[in-house]
Amino acid sequence: MPLRTKQVVGLLIIVAACLCAGAAPFLATQDPTQIGLVSLDPPSMTHWLGTDELGRDIFSRLVYGARISLGVGIGAAVVATLLGAPVGLCAGYFGGRFDLMAVQIIDLFIALPGLVLALIITAMVGPSIKNLILILGFVMWPAIARMMRGQTLAVRESAFVEAARAVGAQAGWIIRRHVWPNVAHVAAAQFAVTVAFAIFTSSSLSFLGLGVPPPTPDWGGMVRTGFDYLIINPAMSMAPGLAVAVTVAGFYLLGSREG
Repeated sequence: MPLRTKQVVGLLIIVAACLCAGAAPFLATQDPTQIGLVSLDPPSMTHWLGTDELGRDIFSRLVYGARISLGVGIGAAVVATLLGAPVGLCAGYFGGRFDLMAVQIIDLFIALPGLVLALIITAMVGPSIKNLILILGFVMWPAIARMMRGQTLAVRESAFVEAARAVGAQAGWIIRRHVWPNVAHVAAAQFAVTVAFAIFTSSSLSFLGLGVPPPTPDWGGMVRTGFDYLIINPAMSMAPGLAVAVTVAGFYLLGSREG
């Protein structure tokens, strides 16, 4: 299935972000956690985006922050997919009481605002990269489960699925060989959207002080720190904020299923 123009644009943005994260040790001009002698230094040839309140190089923290944001986003999307996809597939294929129970649980989670739920759980268990990945994956799995259920409901009525049932094929085999291959492309699109939501939510939690703990460079935390110094050096907040916006937009464009 060919990619549309906006999906190509989204893919290029994601590739650029991944290259930036992978090449962070080569792109960074300074140690991102090293405290310098000159704080709040304006952009210069030595510090391309200036320094923060502790004298750390903002550009170096920005490129290293790509590793954290992408790692948390992709990790959370993997957890959400591993939880939500099997539930949605089984609910859509088997129907009956299992489907009814699954729908009730999914609707209960979706009724709760994702950011608020993540905020509450993070405040309870404490902020860390591992906790953030697990919490965001737990918060986002219902959306994947609901999407997978809807797609499975349509596929299970197909002629090839009916033919497989007629010859006595087991449900697990039918799901693996017939249902999943026909919904995998939708799951991939939803995965990209889930990564975008995870990056945005993790940055929001970091902005509120419940994300990746310092001194680890993180885009959301950098936005919050620079918020107090906008007049002195706007790049402290604007650079990581723009990085979040562009990366999230890239994943949304890639995951878009509209024309």
